[in-house]
Amino acid sequence: MADTSHGTGGLSFDKSKRAWPNEANIFIALICIIGMFEILGQLLPYMNNQSFLFDTKDRFDSVFNEARLKIIILQVAIIGIIALGVTQVIISGGIDLSSGPLVGAAAMIVMSFAQTELVNGNPNPKAVFGDWAFDLPVLIPVVVGLLFGAFIGAINGSLIAFTGIPPFIATLGMFLVCRGIAQWWTRGQPVSFPTESFAWLGSGMMPVIWFLLLAVLFHFILRFTVYGKHTYAIGSNEDAARMSGINVKRHKVLVYMIASMLAAFAAIILSSKNLTAQSGMGQFYELFAIAMAVIGGVSLTGGRGSIIGTVLGAMVFGVIQSGFTYVKLDAFYQLMAMGAIIIGAVVLDQWRQKQAAARA
Repeated sequence: MADTSHGTGGLSFDKSKRAWPNEANIFIALICIIGMFEILGQLLPYMNNQSFLFDTKDRFDSVFNEARLKIIILQVAIIGIIALGVTQVIISGGIDLSSGPLVGAAAMIVMSFAQTELVNGNPNPKAVFGDWAFDLPVLIPVVVGLLFGAFIGAINGSLIAFTGIPPFIATLGMFLVCRGIAQWWTRGQPVSFPTESFAWLGSGMMPVIWFLLLAVLFHFILRFTVYGKHTYAIGSNEDAARMSGINVKRHKVLVYMIASMLAAFAAIILSSKNLTAQSGMGQFYELFAIAMAVIGGVSLTGGRGSIIGTVLGAMVFGVIQSGFTYVKLDAFYQLMAMGAIIIGAVVLDQWRQKQAAARA
């Protein structure tokens, strides 16, 4: 017999139905995956008893392999910024496939406003505009990029909210539009040589710092503000949210605008980190961002998920990606494996929903 206790009004609480935090499951999965790669490093003959995350050759001052840890968190930080926006879109019951090409388009536009006039004492060979666009304050390219992201997000949100076009189709169309903008902006030529102040934005571990700051910000926004409550309400039951007085259409536009602005900010950090912008930037980023969110427990049917889960999902994604490289798995096998992991995450999400419905 279930252990229950009675509360106000005679309502009972069944301890057997108390939910284990989903984030705890993801953290346990992360530890298990790290353990798996540690074991593979010991078992595979060609690995020569290497350790995945620990220093076994006294190369560092700590017990960890600091170089690999930095690589893992750096390679997920920029896509993780996109995933923060994608998380909000999926929680609201939508999907955004345009964020990857948006990174490419925004990077090209932003870098053209972030160029320095002289390169080693000579005129900038990659100049896009005239003298007026050289050595501008760093705030100008950042604002231009964010405004471009807001514009694309407003179009996505308006198409979905006011025309009834499915999010998949609307953002798939914008996927192609943004990729076209990226290639058209300079006819496919890369844009390079930013100012020092712009280059600082993505230098060193700055991408990780931006990712963590934005994660903390949006964790509190989703959990403690009206915006967050409305986002979950719309994703859980759009009709009920509308009947309760929520302006669903306006909120959807806002959600897509925030997601696209985060993708544009990721483009700013990526182009700053690489000191160049290319039209092909952001390839597969939209799928990787969705994968991070789903691995982190965000339900594709909407109404469930968290920023903390997405951050943990990003770490799981990064550890898997780095682990595949660690065990010397060929790149094409890595893509196959990542595809299988994404499918597995969706299947697991469906199973979790069925279990939750059975416990209700």
